[in-house]
Amino acid sequence: MSLQLLELDQADQLSACRLSLLLGLKSEHNLIQQFLEFGKNLIGSQKAILCFHEETYFWHHADHKIHAVLKLQKRNNAQFFKDKVFIDQNHPHYMDFSAYMSEGGVDHHRIIALNILKNNESVGVALFFDDEQQAFDPLKISMLAEHGMNFSRYLELKYNHEILNELYEQQCALNFSKTKFFSIISHDLRAPFHGLLGFSEVLAKERETLDESSVQNIADYLYDTSQSTYNLLESLLEWAMAEGGRFVYHPITFNLKQATSIVIKVLNTLAIKKKIALIEEIPEDLKVYADINMITSVIQNLVSNALKFTHVDGTGKVYIQALHGETGVEVYVRDTGLGMTEQQMENIFQPRITVSFKGTEGEKGAGLGLTLCKRFVDLNRGHISVNSKEGEGTTFKVILPHAPEINELMVEQKTTNETKMV
Repeated sequence: MSLQLLELDQADQLSACRLSLLLGLKSEHNLIQQFLEFGKNLIGSQKAILCFHEETYFWHHADHKIHAVLKLQKRNNAQFFKDKVFIDQNHPHYMDFSAYMSEGGVDHHRIIALNILKNNESVGVALFFDDEQQAFDPLKISMLAEHGMNFSRYLELKYNHEILNELYEQQCALNFSKTKFFSIISHDLRAPFHGLLGFSEVLAKERETLDESSVQNIADYLYDTSQSTYNLLESLLEWAMAEGGRFVYHPITFNLKQATSIVIKVLNTLAIKKKIALIEEIPEDLKVYADINMITSVIQNLVSNALKFTHVDGTGKVYIQALHGETGVEVYVRDTGLGMTEQQMENIFQPRITVSFKGTEGEKGAGLGLTLCKRFVDLNRGHISVNSKEGEGTTFKVILPHAPEINELMVEQKTTNETKMV
């Protein structure tokens, strides 16, 4: 068996070689080539290989040129080191290691291996070898080992810097999004108060000039605006608590209809007012294993959202449906309303950085409801998705865990108790 050398531009799976790319494999400052070439010159070998355990290729260096070699099978070179940083002819497992390398296509008469470490764990192996008969100089071996340790330290620093840089960029993007998000929230909170203050002033100072119809109109406006502003504040508080981890996840087995019945009672008046048929089709015996308060909030948010965007001409319908699925209980909230574009669906569960679209009666919102739904569903080990077509309506699908069998519950409770005792 011999190694099949590839030019670097023939290696079509380089994206999976993160450490190699981090070391500048495809750049002018190829640190892999520099490391191998310096090591060869130091020890006096003709060939060298650097192999990272989790990568698709390893790198072969000879005649001042580096090639890729596709790993056909996963080989555990690190098993031979036994807490040593290098393997030479004096290592107790040298003969076994040499035979193992020959079996893998690394033909040689003499060979030295360096263990490449990251955070004190082996991530790769560097080999220096050729067909010369004379043994390597012990002094040069120790110098090569030091060279390998310096390379490992540099790799660790480079990797940790890359991770920190990624985290920094993610945090910057998150902070920017949150700043934009809260600027929208501030606007949505401030805007209603202009109307509230204005109409309150009219009632306080010009009450005697108003007839009963005008007073009623102002009262209706004040009530609707106060209610929507309160709902926004409540959603914002729930979202902040969820983000801060202050919600306690307390799952129980319950009939899904318990949650949907509460939602129907709360929102049916609104549905009637908007001339929308609110239809519940939940089997009586359908059980789930989840936090009933969170799931009730999720369904209520989805139904409220559906009512907001469904036509009020008497033809609109909103359905709450559920059935047993392969991966869990599938809950659907479906409407015949305005629908959404592909672009709107892409970021539907993210905190909005733009003001959300108005409903069929001009209702406003900050998009927090769906963000909360996603957070609550995730906490309950479920999944939420959306399917919509502009002008034809929207369907939200929530998958929740099946209610476990009694035996499974007993095992889970026993495991929990044993863990607490430990």
